[in-house]
Amino acid sequence: MDAAEVLQTVLSVIQGGTPIATPSSATSTPSSSQMLSPQGGGPPTIPQMIVTLLSLGAFWDWLKVLLVGAFLEICRRGSAAVWEKLWDSVWVTADFEWDSDGAEWLMYWLSQQRVFQKARSIEVCTWYFGPEGVCVNDLGDSDGDDRNDQVVFLPSLARTYSLWYRGLYLTVSRDRVLDAGSPWKTSKDMLQISMLTRDSGLLRELLKEARKAYKAANGHLIDVFVTEGTENWQRVAAQEKRPMSSVVLDPGVFELVLEDARDFLNSRKWYSDRGIPFRRGYLLYGAPGAGKTSMIHSIAGELGLAIYILSLTVTSLNDNSLKALISHLPKSCILLMEDIDAAFVRGIARRDIANPELHLLTSSNDDGDDNEDSSKGHAGRDPGGGGHNGVTLSGLLNALDGIAAQEGRILFATTNDYAALDPALLRPGRLDLHIEFGLASKHQAKELFKRFYTSSDAPVKVDEEDDDNIEDDGAGEKNSAYSSRTVSPVPPPGNATSKLLAMPEGVKSVYVGMTCTRHSFQLPQKKAAALVERFAAAIPPHTFSMATLQGYLMAYKVRPYVAVEEAPAWVEKKMRENDTQAAAKGRGSPGASTLGKTGTFHDVDD
Repeated sequence: MDAAEVLQTVLSVIQGGTPIATPSSATSTPSSSQMLSPQGGGPPTIPQMIVTLLSLGAFWDWLKVLLVGAFLEICRRGSAAVWEKLWDSVWVTADFEWDSDGAEWLMYWLSQQRVFQKARSIEVCTWYFGPEGVCVNDLGDSDGDDRNDQVVFLPSLARTYSLWYRGLYLTVSRDRVLDAGSPWKTSKDMLQISMLTRDSGLLRELLKEARKAYKAANGHLIDVFVTEGTENWQRVAAQEKRPMSSVVLDPGVFELVLEDARDFLNSRKWYSDRGIPFRRGYLLYGAPGAGKTSMIHSIAGELGLAIYILSLTVTSLNDNSLKALISHLPKSCILLMEDIDAAFVRGIARRDIANPELHLLTSSNDDGDDNEDSSKGHAGRDPGGGGHNGVTLSGLLNALDGIAAQEGRILFATTNDYAALDPALLRPGRLDLHIEFGLASKHQAKELFKRFYTSSDAPVKVDEEDDDNIEDDGAGEKNSAYSSRTVSPVPPPGNATSKLLAMPEGVKSVYVGMTCTRHSFQLPQKKAAALVERFAAAIPPHTFSMATLQGYLMAYKVRPYVAVEEAPAWVEKKMRENDTQAAAKGRGSPGASTLGKTGTFHDVDD
């Protein structure tokens, strides 16, 4: 009796029907239906069915096949597990997200090893992967020295590349996988490094080497991060470090903040032993264009810290996302909150940001007007201290020094309106040191002039014979080969150069540039000192911002004598413009002078 006949008989009996007769059933051998059917008729019982199935020869054949298949599958899986363990014992593998710092280190290291130069399948792109201060051109020609023309080779998807590292076989691959953590089911690229060795420490040595090479090439740059979404940070730029000498402040101001920040970074154990939260905050306030951002940039370079820029006016930001962003900061970094006074005010008047001299002029001559502006600013706040973006003052305070606040970071906050800040934000533990930036002092005017017309890289040439001919040099400089643009749309007749350089009608510039038609000269030291004194004497102290003075000198960037000669007329013109604007607004009296200090600072602990 074959298996098909047995199966057909069993099914017919279970269904209560009459079994189908077959030729073999007519023989003397009892059929399966007779074996399954009870003597009194009716459906068979379960024990009867089991006995019947065990008595069938086909059942034992099926059982043998099942056992043999199970044994083979166990052997296959066991051998695969053994092979996988054996493989893992001789290979060390590490996976990196494509946009992570580790992947960036390795890609820069691989680009220096020329791994993809001989590859037969690569991805070609023209964007740069790695430190912005280093140019990589995988084409190997001199035409790619310009960063805009460089070509970079990257690993293709689902391809494996091999190389040798310290005599060991190394493979590199790039794959695209589904991002399990993304609610939108997006994909992400992964970089995988595998090394044929039993020593996992060699892979760590490779990562250290890659990180060291990357940081060596990136040592002159500062990483700048901004918010990505509401809870993550994204690197958007790598700025050149700014030397201390390029930030012109009154003596001692920059040094005080730098040394205070350096002392803070070296005092982690001191804070921990006394149970003090390891955080430090600085508030830079005062006139726009006074050097607040430049100071932060320079301090970040001196301390070797990245800058994380947090804008409190982002509409998608709320208290919870603000806490998440600050908690995701690294242990040592600079957190920058610019214009913190506008965070909780809807439509706040920014007090003539385009003209800081006019702001200080009117504020110093009309105290009642300051109170009025301050009251307007506080009146513009939403009820409960919150802005339209969902961030409240309470949420900001908790994010800065609450339980979930990140430790080790240095906070720099800037504002142009100190009076608009809530007193709770100014207390120690949140903003510890307050530094005021006023308009340019006499010292700052001198230093700015030196920065423009003397070089710190090479010694200034001294010409003893010409030291007393400053006036003659100035007259000659006016007729030199340096042609300046003019604000007049009508150039002088017969002057082709002036015609080309004339400002078109309707175009307004903060400062006007010039075209250099001959090589620059080295300003003699004694002449430079004399010009510095004359320039500082022509600029009234605490009257113009550093940005305004820089804009003026930019118009004479290769003509120091003319800059000094025309400075008094420029000062008179600017003062007259400020007086006219103040009178037009009805907020000041014409002819009033401005007073203010630059670099005033105080510690709120005092």
